[in-house]
Amino acid sequence: MKVITFVLSLVLSFTAVANDSNPAKTLLLEMANAVHNRNFDASFVVVKGKSMEPYRWVHAKQGETELEHLSLLNGAGLEMIRVNDQVTYFEPQSEPYSLKTDSIAGPIPEVLFKDIQRLSEHYDFVLGGKGRIAGRAAQLVRIESKDEHKYNYWIWLDMESALLLKAAYVNHQGEALEQLQLTHISVTEQPAPMLLEVLNRNFPTPLPESELEGVDSSSTNWKISWLPAGFELLKSDRHKLDLNNELTDYYLYSDGFVEVSVFIQRPLPGKRLSGALTSGATTVYVHNGGNFDVSVVGNVPSLTAKAIAESVTRAL
Repeated sequence: MKVITFVLSLVLSFTAVANDSNPAKTLLLEMANAVHNRNFDASFVVVKGKSMEPYRWVHAKQGETELEHLSLLNGAGLEMIRVNDQVTYFEPQSEPYSLKTDSIAGPIPEVLFKDIQRLSEHYDFVLGGKGRIAGRAAQLVRIESKDEHKYNYWIWLDMESALLLKAAYVNHQGEALEQLQLTHISVTEQPAPMLLEVLNRNFPTPLPESELEGVDSSSTNWKISWLPAGFELLKSDRHKLDLNNELTDYYLYSDGFVEVSVFIQRPLPGKRLSGALTSGATTVYVHNGGNFDVSVVGNVPSLTAKAIAESVTRAL
């Protein structure tokens, strides 16, 4: 089976090269293939300004079964376990729950582990220089936005294993806003025992897909008239916020790489001035529209978040 998998991997890589002469895109496809088929145990940190979040990331391929474990090591902890196309989340002070999905919603954009061809319309793939990351030879690949409304994303890949070693959101002045860097990685022939033990665990039944996606007709009384190129509506609903128990209309947009959330609610007591807060690449922009407040949250420049928020009007 391992020989068949290896041969298939070579065929996929050869096909990618044959069909696309862009070496940067080819390397990204090789990384996606490596992430799904190699056994590895890695530690990395996400740096946002003065804050740092440490993670452990373990992956294994046991026959036809793919196993993945991602855990946040600070604070009360957060644990995510994937078995093929089911991901279970273990969060502090809440019951564990499972989703039907083939990727973990972590700090690395999920599209990087899939076919990144879908990004080609709005992003360019550019080969950068070589260097050393975590003591390993690395090749830089830049995912460059075709307009100024989104950040660029730079990735350094291990030249031996094709796995990710470092990544960063970079603005159009070349400044790194938020970085993810591996501090350790071990690539092995055999799966880690801790992941094999997952096969003996029982996980919650995945939530129905109807609860996770789609457009709720009760939240269509607003018009968002401007979004960056490529962004499409993934989900909308009306629910109460845990923070203040206020009813809000919620919209989730994505261009396949970046997600942006829009929250619209009645103004809270005390007039709030419009403005932005940033943490790393994440922007929170609050806009006071008079008789309603708009909050835009996502890994986009503050001017982009501001333009989205100010474009919100009541639907006719």
